[in-house]
Amino acid sequence: MTESQTNLAWDTLLDLPATGAKHERLTRALRAAVRSGRLPTGSALPPSRVLATDLGCSRWVVTQAYAQLVAEGYLDARVGSATRVRWSPDAAPTQPDADRPPTPPTRFDLTPGLPDLRAFPRSRWSEALRDQTRRVPWSDLGFPVPGGHLELRRALADHLHRCRGVMADTDDVVISTGVTEGAARLFRALRAEGITRVAVEDPGWTRLHHVAREAGLSTVPVPVDEHGLRVAELDRDPEVRAVLTTPAHQFPTGVTLTAERRASLVAWARRVDGVVLEDDYDSEFRYDHRPLSAVQGMCPQRVVLLGSVSKALSPALGIGWVVAPPRWCQVLKTSGTARSGPPVLDQLAFAHLIRTGGYERHLRSVRRRYRARRTALLDALRTLLPACRVTGTAAGLHLVAHLGDGVDTAGVVTAAAARGLRLVDLHTYQADRREPANCLVLGYGNLADGAIVDAVAVLAAAVADQSVQARPGVVRARSST
Repeated sequence: MTESQTNLAWDTLLDLPATGAKHERLTRALRAAVRSGRLPTGSALPPSRVLATDLGCSRWVVTQAYAQLVAEGYLDARVGSATRVRWSPDAAPTQPDADRPPTPPTRFDLTPGLPDLRAFPRSRWSEALRDQTRRVPWSDLGFPVPGGHLELRRALADHLHRCRGVMADTDDVVISTGVTEGAARLFRALRAEGITRVAVEDPGWTRLHHVAREAGLSTVPVPVDEHGLRVAELDRDPEVRAVLTTPAHQFPTGVTLTAERRASLVAWARRVDGVVLEDDYDSEFRYDHRPLSAVQGMCPQRVVLLGSVSKALSPALGIGWVVAPPRWCQVLKTSGTARSGPPVLDQLAFAHLIRTGGYERHLRSVRRRYRARRTALLDALRTLLPACRVTGTAAGLHLVAHLGDGVDTAGVVTAAAARGLRLVDLHTYQADRREPANCLVLGYGNLADGAIVDAVAVLAAAVADQSVQARPGVVRARSST
């Protein structure tokens, strides 16, 4: 721990031995606390008078213990300053694993999942938090209300209606800690209603597939093509009455569910008395045309909308929402615990950002940033990997790079990692892995603008390396070392 003038250690638990003189017992207790790390380097110990009062001993006992530990090098005492811990444990030498080469440090990360963390609106967020801290009534400073604070639910209902075409009242909005937690609640509610099988997109976000199975549901993979989820294939399994889908920007292929299939999806849900779980993934970031409204607006009685600020602001906030019809809403509100929602002050700060327009201004700003970054990434791919075909570029924070049949995609991932570049194979998100996809899912949300060309150059080198290995009759030179 770095030294800090505010790093106080006045309430550290001291385990005093049962035998010995008092100053010797205190010396041993303080020495043990320092060596164990409970008193970290740089922390300030209480003044001798304060510690003597807390321990019920004379001040002489404390001063003697401090003096002994200063002499041993554990403490540092200076006139006019607090007595501080100066000793730190030496790092234990690590023995390298002879059978495993050291992993090179990650220089570039092109895996999907993160927004630009540098773009988090620190000033706007801190101002909103300060404003709400001043205004919040004392009655709101307890545990979060199940279902979320009224102010945030009201603000979200208005925002989603205006920006996503969602048809919902305040009572239809349930606040969660994110899409995963909201989906987990909904899966448990489906299971309690007797729904045991849920259709999922293939490829798709496998994390939610695991969550469904943990709730006791069986997942049924349904293929995705250039028009989105193949809705017609839902009828192949008559026991399927729920489907999880990402219509706005399918993950990971990046396609948008067409209008015809949206209508078919709603018709299917009505016909089987089912429910559509609409993950509003990446709906905030469209670059080439205006976004379509949420499917929820077409049939609020059959569609549950899941969303969060993980991509729009930061996953560190842990704020999400579920918009559900009354049939499910009350169950969702009571399925969590009083402590499971986001902190009340964070909920109020986010509601303030929405009401004052700060949230939409932030979205417009980062949308421009991501559009420019996407263009730079596409330019670099065209220049350095001209044979690579790219899809899924119209929206979101990732795209799909098709490397072609002659490239071992898994080998590219391994070769890139050896060069300090993290990648993920589309194969990772497939349920049906019988046919190789030969595609990479390249996330550019948290990639620094200045690193784009260098990252693609490393990718191109890894692709070239695997292409040579896959070419018949080519013998690669080996290093003499």
